[in-house]
Amino acid sequence: MKAVILAGGTGSRLYPTTYVINKHLLPIYNKPMIYYPLSLVMLAKIREVVFVVNPEDIPLYKKLFGDGEELGMKIMYAVQEKPLGLAHALLTAEEYINNNKDSICLVLGDNIFFGHGMPEILLQAKYDVEKNGGAYVFGYFVNDPERYGVVEFDSEGRVISIEEKPKNPKSNFAVVGLYFYDNTVFEKAKKIKPSWRGEFEITSVNEEYLKEGRLKVKLLGRGFAWFDAGTHDSFLEAGEFVATIEKKTGLMIGCIEEIAYRNGWISKQKLEEIAKKLSKTDYGEYLIKILKE
Repeated sequence: MKAVILAGGTGSRLYPTTYVINKHLLPIYNKPMIYYPLSLVMLAKIREVVFVVNPEDIPLYKKLFGDGEELGMKIMYAVQEKPLGLAHALLTAEEYINNNKDSICLVLGDNIFFGHGMPEILLQAKYDVEKNGGAYVFGYFVNDPERYGVVEFDSEGRVISIEEKPKNPKSNFAVVGLYFYDNTVFEKAKKIKPSWRGEFEITSVNEEYLKEGRLKVKLLGRGFAWFDAGTHDSFLEAGEFVATIEKKTGLMIGCIEEIAYRNGWISKQKLEEIAKKLSKTDYGEYLIKILKE
């Protein structure tokens, strides 16, 4: 399985700040926003990642991550020339997915997750798709479902419908920006038509799986936090949440070097090299603390 992280777009909901910088490079507390979705795919033990980015942002991402060697990973970059929807962005990564033989994990670059047992949930979704095919997505209860793709269930918990930003939502469960797909996803993405918003929606891709009876939705309960950090308020909320958890526990959320080390992808010597570069920061001190364990 490979991962595709969507980190392009205009970030228009965060104007004027994002006139000059890609929103995914803005800090959520003490690290760039993009670290959080990358940490998710690392927790799922996925080592090959394609970032879908705007053409002008490629130098910045390469400066931040390079080819992934520092993390024991392989990182590639696909260019999305115009923001025409999530399904369109996914298609720009197609050439990097091994002739469509690989299943994929798709993550939105502005989505942040936290909850006990998250690695196990990710690994279960990965295993399920690799073994059985189909699509595996996640639902989360929200007060404002009209802002999201919304999933409807019957009394047995089976998915009845899934709809993008409905004016009259049929449930309060939003489909979050984390998706696992088998290798037919690109074929499905090519078949869909633009929505009333003029975009190629990922919800339309999910509907194709639903028609085949191959769409699974797992609900994330009250013990989980999910942020779509694409607005000023949610951006601030996410930063405050991360700061609170890290200060209370002494453990970092989204520390990609720690995850790479614990996964066995980088050596203790490599982690020490990275920590020395960051030695004047709390982030670097945290890595040094890990080395002393």
